[in-house]
Amino acid sequence: MKKIIKTDTAPGAIGPYSQAVEAGGFIFTAGQIPVDPRTGNIPEGITAQTKQSLSNVEAILVSAGLSLKDVVKVTVFLQDMNMFGSMNEVYSEFFKDEHPARSAVEVARLPKDVLIEIEAVAAR
Repeated sequence: MKKIIKTDTAPGAIGPYSQAVEAGGFIFTAGQIPVDPRTGNIPEGITAQTKQSLSNVEAILVSAGLSLKDVVKVTVFLQDMNMFGSMNEVYSEFFKDEHPARSAVEVARLPKDVLIEIEAVAAR
């Protein structure tokens, strides 16, 4: 059985998908781009965009009764792999202990031409 996770504290879906789905004790978030859910604005630069994307992931998890400590896997999509170091600095502020598994890949293009998109899997 699956349960759809939806919250106003993260950007709404911009297509036919859910912000997150719970199934089998896991929460799977959709990729979160750095849109501020209150204003709809996208911050400038990889540091601010990483922070906003991770804040959006965190908001979805909190709405499901979880936290970033419950994350077991993260996938990071970067517009340019040269931004990896800057992304990693911000990422380490969100994931301090017992880091989840992670993949990071460079992609040709992301929605709204942002610099980063982040998705996560958390375990209940």
